[in-house]
Amino acid sequence: MRSTIFILALLLLCCSRPSVQVTNVPVHHAGALQNFMHYGDISAKLDLLQLQESQGIYALGARADLKGEVLILDGQPLISYSDRGKVALDFSWDHDASLIVYASVSEWANFNIPKQISTPKELEAFIDSIASKLGMDTEKPFPFMIFGEIERANWHVVDWPTGDSVHTHEKHITSGPHGIIQNEEVQILGFFSKHHQAIFTRHTTFMHLHLVTADNRLAAHLDEAKWGNEMTLALPKK
Repeated sequence: MRSTIFILALLLLCCSRPSVQVTNVPVHHAGALQNFMHYGDISAKLDLLQLQESQGIYALGARADLKGEVLILDGQPLISYSDRGKVALDFSWDHDASLIVYASVSEWANFNIPKQISTPKELEAFIDSIASKLGMDTEKPFPFMIFGEIERANWHVVDWPTGDSVHTHEKHITSGPHGIIQNEEVQILGFFSKHHQAIFTRHTTFMHLHLVTADNRLAAHLDEAKWGNEMTLALPKK
């Protein structure tokens, strides 16, 4: 029954008339997940200071040596790392990234996410469908944002042990602070790509997501989520 409702929601989307157009923007990246997993290469690939003068920059990734997470929203860095087992935040550009994906966006177009969509896979299909319908080439990577009260989010901030050369996804999650938040207002930055698995998305998904809570208490990599009933998707506006 649930899958039937979800399919109907997508059909309604495809049959509805678009009110606004969205567009692709250039997406850049440095580093690759497969470098971590296969070669143990977690060295710095980009100095964030190189992005400081970019207008409307949005970025996510991992700090050099996998000692934290990188999130940049409209030119504001939110760098999270472990401080004695707890999440600490720094708002400066004085960091390097071992993996980063970024784009400049001058304006966003907002769309309601149907209430029927609650899982990451359903969201992935919805984003692919609406972006394509509204004029975006979904064979190319693109950024997106999600706003609203999330029902549940599993998160982590990586804190890789120095000298450990055996990488697994589970170890990345548990190496540093990790946990669950529920029923919180969040802002989520994501990058969607069908052709960058094991580069800047995991091999099982087309999305890489980071979140920040409304009070800036937490910025982290988003691992799993159950979306809330009233959430908004934002895509680069044409």
